[in-house]
Amino acid sequence: MPLKNKYLIVIVGPTAVGKTALSIEVAKRYKTAVLSADSRQIFKELNIGTAKASLEEQDGVPHYFVDSLSIEEPFNAGMFEREGLTLLDSLFEQHDVVVLCGGTGLYVKALLEGMDELPETDPELRAALNEEFEQRGLEVMQEELKRIDPITYDQIDLQNPLRVFRGIEVYRQTGTPLSAYKTGEKKERPFTAIKIGLTMDREELYARIDKRMDLMLAAGLEEEAQRFIAYKHVNALQTVGYSEIYGYMDGLYDREEMIRLLKRNSRRYAKRQLTWFTKDTEIHWFHPAAVGEIEAFIEGSF
Repeated sequence: MPLKNKYLIVIVGPTAVGKTALSIEVAKRYKTAVLSADSRQIFKELNIGTAKASLEEQDGVPHYFVDSLSIEEPFNAGMFEREGLTLLDSLFEQHDVVVLCGGTGLYVKALLEGMDELPETDPELRAALNEEFEQRGLEVMQEELKRIDPITYDQIDLQNPLRVFRGIEVYRQTGTPLSAYKTGEKKERPFTAIKIGLTMDREELYARIDKRMDLMLAAGLEEEAQRFIAYKHVNALQTVGYSEIYGYMDGLYDREEMIRLLKRNSRRYAKRQLTWFTKDTEIHWFHPAAVGEIEAFIEGSF
């Protein structure tokens, strides 16, 4: 350009809306790299169910936090913040602009605003919670969380066992509710974030989600899940797109119901993503087809 400041172009939105394609086009325009803020694309074993861009689709654009870890290796938002900031320091030595793209709201928030200092996960306690979950079911654990930490109970996705587990384990470890650790203070960053949200009419989005799921199944999503069934207990696989398949493999329902759940839960996930991101008033929203408007907005933000 060159620019006086460093800019992180942040592209967010619900699943299947078109974030990846836009991020690659923007990165090519500014001859820069893309950081993935997707909590599952970082795992090299998971390809179909995470809708990763192929090397051909990446079109020579360097991608980071994609295919970096094995599903057996732990990774969370705090680690993403620390490693992402270190990586950005390096990338900004070469570029004035870098792109961040993804739908994991907590990862985006961690990189842009910082994470509160929380207790580390205790592996033994987490294993015990998994066992309790198998024996007692999610509803009983939801009620425990409601009793010990009603604020966290009201704020999290209660259908995600990992979120429920985290609230319970922090309280059991420390005697202090998880919500008490959250200060909400934003940390200063040495770059300016340009926030772009992609959205569309809900009926159009849901049709795209259903079609994507059909394509994933045709591409071998069930076979991908089967290959890693021994690891179905790990965080990366206790998520939409895999947990429904394992339920089918465990005989809890038939294949038709599995497909219905895959589509329904993906739509629900998209709704939760939109709820998360629409709370951020700094995000400017566009239809993914409005590429010219998006490019003009970016140029006007420098």
